[in-house]
Amino acid sequence: MQINLAGHHIEITDSLRSYVESKFAKLERHFEQINNVHVVLNVEKAIQRVEAKLHLNGGEVHGTAEHTDMYAAIDALIDKLDRQVIKYKEKLTKYS
Repeated sequence: MQINLAGHHIEITDSLRSYVESKFAKLERHFEQINNVHVVLNVEKAIQRVEAKLHLNGGEVHGTAEHTDMYAAIDALIDKLDRQVIKYKEKLTKYS
């Protein structure tokens, strides 16, 4: 899985990069067919926003999350994407 990390109005530090990579490793445990991930970290005044697009075999999953803390926003995004990936995986096995 390749992770492309970009920041708008925020500098991507090593700790942020490693945190994002460790959290997305959790998603890869549930579904191995994640090819590419594009993550954008965005800061607008006091709101920290995280957006991600996962390219899967046969489809895409997209999610966004906002919080006042960037790490909490990343956690919320991972929870959302985890639910979507599990739902996508169940749909694949149901129709296979």
